[in-house]
Amino acid sequence: MGAIAERYDSVRARVIDAADAADRRPEEITIVAVTKHVGVPEVRQAVTAGCTDFGENRVQEFLGKYGLFPDVRWHFIGTLQTNKVKDVVGRAYLIHSVDSLKLLEKINVVAEAKGIVQRVLLQVNVSHEESKHGVQPDEAEEMLRASIDMHGVEVCGLMTIAPLSRPESVRWVFRGLSELFATLNGMRFNGVELSELSMGMTNDFTVAIEEGATIIRVGTAIFGR
Repeated sequence: MGAIAERYDSVRARVIDAADAADRRPEEITIVAVTKHVGVPEVRQAVTAGCTDFGENRVQEFLGKYGLFPDVRWHFIGTLQTNKVKDVVGRAYLIHSVDSLKLLEKINVVAEAKGIVQRVLLQVNVSHEESKHGVQPDEAEEMLRASIDMHGVEVCGLMTIAPLSRPESVRWVFRGLSELFATLNGMRFNGVELSELSMGMTNDFTVAIEEGATIIRVGTAIFGR
């Protein structure tokens, strides 16, 4: 067994342990292997190891790897400029990083023109860091309401990025997103049902799972530094 396969198995074991601790089923949690700065041979090893979901931050890298590995699910997890939307819509299984109403509207227009429905997550800046992208928690409701009349997008849930710190010290960020998720679902917007919470990375994914993450984005723990 190669190093990437060993690390992937280790991540899966940690997911199972975290799910058990939270009285959740491990099958509820999707591991997205983040391929930023990762080459094609490493992606191929991860596929062989059993990884089915991959995430890319940059559009050019996304397009290149998507073309080589069309049989896995590719997530777009980085900042998406409106002029690059046409390259990602229809190829991404899920766009995690919808950080403005303008971007959501652009994705809708492009998806409608292609005759498809693009699955997306709203990126929420729970920690209120100036360096982080995302809407403020009170703006998420406005975006969700706006999406009701958009036929080219399906808002499936929420995403956030926690500050880089000790896992326990950022638990409040994950809990805040989980509470917002529950609040928005409780409003029962017509035709909108949130099911995904994308939160937690190599440093803190076990805490994110304990707070309700359904998707974790893991790079270093799988591919190494």
